[in-house]
Amino acid sequence: MKFENYHIAEEIKQSLAEQGFKRPTDIQFKSIPPILKGEDVLAVAQTGTGKTAAFAIPVLHLLQERQKPKEAGEIKCLVMLPTRELAAQIAEVFEQLGKYTRLSIVCLHGGVEQAPQIEKLKYGVDVLIATPGRMFDLVSQKHIKLTKVEILILDEADQMLDMGFYKDIQDVIKFLPKHHQTLFFSATIDMKIKDLAYSIVRNPIRIQLSPKDPVSKNITHSVAFIEPDDKRAFLERLVNEHPESKMLVFVRTKVRAERVAAAMLRVNIRSLTMHSGKEQDDRVEAMTAFKNGTVQMLIATDVSARGIDIANVDYVVNYDMPEVPENYVHRIGRTGRGIQKGFAVSFCSEEEKPILAQIESYMGKAINVLDIAKKDYAQTLDLSDDNDKNWRKLMREADYQDPKKKKNKGK
Repeated sequence: MKFENYHIAEEIKQSLAEQGFKRPTDIQFKSIPPILKGEDVLAVAQTGTGKTAAFAIPVLHLLQERQKPKEAGEIKCLVMLPTRELAAQIAEVFEQLGKYTRLSIVCLHGGVEQAPQIEKLKYGVDVLIATPGRMFDLVSQKHIKLTKVEILILDEADQMLDMGFYKDIQDVIKFLPKHHQTLFFSATIDMKIKDLAYSIVRNPIRIQLSPKDPVSKNITHSVAFIEPDDKRAFLERLVNEHPESKMLVFVRTKVRAERVAAAMLRVNIRSLTMHSGKEQDDRVEAMTAFKNGTVQMLIATDVSARGIDIANVDYVVNYDMPEVPENYVHRIGRTGRGIQKGFAVSFCSEEEKPILAQIESYMGKAINVLDIAKKDYAQTLDLSDDNDKNWRKLMREADYQDPKKKKNKGK
């Protein structure tokens, strides 16, 4: 079934056609009809399946059909998200799909001045996309009224729980009218998430895609066993072998992100970093530069993993293995989105092998190992332009041997 055959507003169909969307993805096909009927939905779908549009399309239609004057601060649809980056990404999807409608869409998050945001709330808002902190600030200041919310959307619910927003979600429910529609979307599911979901939804339509395979089939996985100090040389090599490819590199900490970026700069590879230590304007600037191709490499931490929804990311590189298996899924979900093909390459040191085993157990399958011959491994280090590595090459050229070994050899 094509989008043109759906009973949705012509303005939305026009936006879909302009963006080249002709047929719904699986999650869209299963979610749109019950949402249009006003039913609660509990959906579990892996990253990159098009789940944002799965709720944005029908919600925009419903609000367009019901549109009526709003009071100052009145909200019709509330979308709650855990991070600033996610809020900005979801807002962009709503704005693109709803640009020909008469609906007002506002994104609300911290890290920026609140005065311009308050100004946008004066005439009421059809869709408010918000992070909990800034939203509750403005609720307490009486700039936001949640008593007439018709639709509540919780997206990336599993990450919201991981980040400690359980109480915030419960607090929001207290403000909402008794009768409202709830859409609950999550990339993963466990007992804690189920308990939360069933405490806020009413007889939901349950949708679960690919429960046995949490990652997209469009992604080719591989892992290379590389020691920590050598990873920068192999990242350099990967970039040089694929100079036109867009690469998203994940590291464990914000300090590591800056160090890897500095190492890449020493070999004339420009990159940008995105992590919690960056100001919001800098994070937006980095995302924009990566999105438009000004830079081909973005180095990020797990905090940013789900906030990066950029088209045509060719490679996701796990420079550091993630600390929990679920984060592997969220990281690599930045590539192979929709019908696009993608590659996930992991650099795994000896001490990270237990994490690799956990990831493989979580996915239910082994990751293909890239066998690197000793000669090729040494050559990669030798050919690196990083001055910090040049001593290795000099030692080999001088046929260097440890003095103790020479002495033993003489005996």
